[in-house]
Amino acid sequence: MGQETDDNDDLKRAREILDEDHYGLDEVKDRIIEYLSVRNLLNVRRAKTSSEIPAHASSGAGVILCFAGPPGVGKTSLGQSIARAMGREFTRMSLGGIRDEAEIRGHRRTYVGALPGRIIQAIKRAGTRNPVFMLDEVDKLGADWRGDPSSALLEVLDPAQNAAFRDNYLNVDFDLSEVIFIATANQLETIPPPLRDRMEIIQLDGYTEFEKLQIAKHHLIPRQIESHGLDENDMTFMDEAVRKIINSYTRESGVRQLERLIGAVCRKCVVHLTTSGWSHFIVTPEHVADFLKKEKFEFEVSEKIDLPGVATGLAVTATGGDILFVEATQMQGSGKFKLTGQLGDVMKESAQIAYSYIRAQAERLDAAPLDFDRSDVHLHVPAGAIPKDGPSAGIAMIMALASLFSNRNVRSDIGMTGEATLRGRVLPVGGIKMKVLAAHRAGLKTVILPGRNLRDLEDIPDEVRNVMQFVLVDRIDEAIDVGLAPAGYKSETDQQADADTKHIEDNVLAIADSPIH
Repeated sequence: MGQETDDNDDLKRAREILDEDHYGLDEVKDRIIEYLSVRNLLNVRRAKTSSEIPAHASSGAGVILCFAGPPGVGKTSLGQSIARAMGREFTRMSLGGIRDEAEIRGHRRTYVGALPGRIIQAIKRAGTRNPVFMLDEVDKLGADWRGDPSSALLEVLDPAQNAAFRDNYLNVDFDLSEVIFIATANQLETIPPPLRDRMEIIQLDGYTEFEKLQIAKHHLIPRQIESHGLDENDMTFMDEAVRKIINSYTRESGVRQLERLIGAVCRKCVVHLTTSGWSHFIVTPEHVADFLKKEKFEFEVSEKIDLPGVATGLAVTATGGDILFVEATQMQGSGKFKLTGQLGDVMKESAQIAYSYIRAQAERLDAAPLDFDRSDVHLHVPAGAIPKDGPSAGIAMIMALASLFSNRNVRSDIGMTGEATLRGRVLPVGGIKMKVLAAHRAGLKTVILPGRNLRDLEDIPDEVRNVMQFVLVDRIDEAIDVGLAPAGYKSETDQQADADTKHIEDNVLAIADSPIH
């Protein structure tokens, strides 16, 4: 399998490499440096003494790091940076869709077409016994009648066992203890608990607009310029042009789509440079609009919640934080409560809690007289093709129903998240940073959060925390008091619509009063 690679123990150089390859992510980088420091110290101790290092002492070096976060935030590239900093070879294995345990442990030689498992194959490709080994998409492992690959990984990722890993094809013990395994995942919930217990989770929650701009200037644009046969003297991106791409053509936590669009702009520039004879091209926001055509995203969401019965929730998806609209309407019927939008069991229970709470508090909400037994209520969460689940939309569902029955709009600049109880309490939820970043990207100004999530605000970047308002609530009625607009409130969109209507009416009157020729 090759020789072992000697580690580079220069931690200062390791930090420089991490800073060179990645913008921000200071906490993640600090944890990586700590990890490398422990490994270096244990290696020094092993060199100075002939006695074995106790198992509890080596646990710090044997820990398996798992980078968890939405696509495009730099999980795989962090593993490559660790390998470069240590002077080790880098190899990776994608676990997405693997359902056969033999993919991990290998096939027995008695089978036709038998091969070693992917672990041994990847180490052979690396040409060294101790590479940095990245296990990509560990959350997408499957299982069927052919076995459970996640169970096979338990031995691979356990420092106490992997020194004698046995591949069925080799049928001899192979030492994996010197291999540095790093896993990546988009969602932690789908990872089996025993496997998740083997790893230390390091969360990467996505980037702000400012961070994306810096990443684009220092990493994405130079890389795309070079890959398209250009150099920095051939073209320049204005900061406003990059912001145009970020705000109008992408709505992602990472920067993968941003890089693709920068590449698309670069290709257009290559055509202009080769056909026009220009020596230098400066990309402006106008060029971006011309090259990329129709904008895909609107910065504001206020026009979507101009009617009673609509609230803006915040959610965490496989692609990062996102806004979530909750719509409610009522009609004559027989007291039925209907739910649509591909809601999971937990989310359905949250909707039932919201409906029961609103019925119990109808008098306090100054709701119009309503016979619930003669009316049907329909609650819908748009994007019906996407499955949704979790308790954090509970407060948004209550707000939508409260808005519907009180005939008061939900404030258009507010997003909210929190689990609701029948007693009227608001319980803490996870993913606060990703949700707040999503609210900021969508143009929301205020976020309603559970009071017990106060400490999570420390994780939010200053450039976002300083421009947004956070309302911490412990009870549902506190959220309703903040979220529902006063009677007669009109959003900016409503005001503009009234102005447009008045303008049309004035024109009609002017035409009616004008003489007929």
